[in-house]
Amino acid sequence: MDLPASNLPDLDRLALVIVDVQQAFDDAGYWGPRNNLGCEDNIATLLASWRAEGRPVVFVRHDSIEAASPLRPGQPGNEFKALMTGEPDLLVTKDVNSCFHGDPDLDAWLRARDLSGFVLAGISTNHCCETTARVGGNLHHRVLFALDATHTFDRHSPDGTVVGADELARVTATNLHREFATVVNTHQLVTPAPESVDTD
Repeated sequence: MDLPASNLPDLDRLALVIVDVQQAFDDAGYWGPRNNLGCEDNIATLLASWRAEGRPVVFVRHDSIEAASPLRPGQPGNEFKALMTGEPDLLVTKDVNSCFHGDPDLDAWLRARDLSGFVLAGISTNHCCETTARVGGNLHHRVLFALDATHTFDRHSPDGTVVGADELARVTATNLHREFATVVNTHQLVTPAPESVDTD
């Protein structure tokens, strides 16, 4: 999935949008098996990088309206995970999959700051992240989908078989790449440390 650096847009004009990194998703008994155990470390790396570069950061929180959901406001699972440190430049709350259908208006916020688009990370790959990438692409934002900074869960298909989380992530990447978004990895987006200079 790595692209030449020359093909990436100016990262200083991209917000980092981190979707639904909430404690409820740690409950394997509720959601089932997940993939990409490195997801949270990659999100933390992106967050630290965006903050170090002074770029805008958006946190998104899912406030479910379903009575039994662990993501419902007032439940411990609604809270962000510990890696979501500091104050975001914008907090979006939503009760649907798309971050563009929450409060406040993410599309208007991006345009008001003359940002060309956003880097997308969070949970889950094939639900809120994929939906947000599709809507963002249709709204003509440049979307970089940081696949290794997302994760998802095994799902049962309509025919009753189980589709593994890794396969769902692969299909999401295939659906999005060069259509709604550019699929990238975290290391492509993090400014490399300057090489040390030998003064001896």
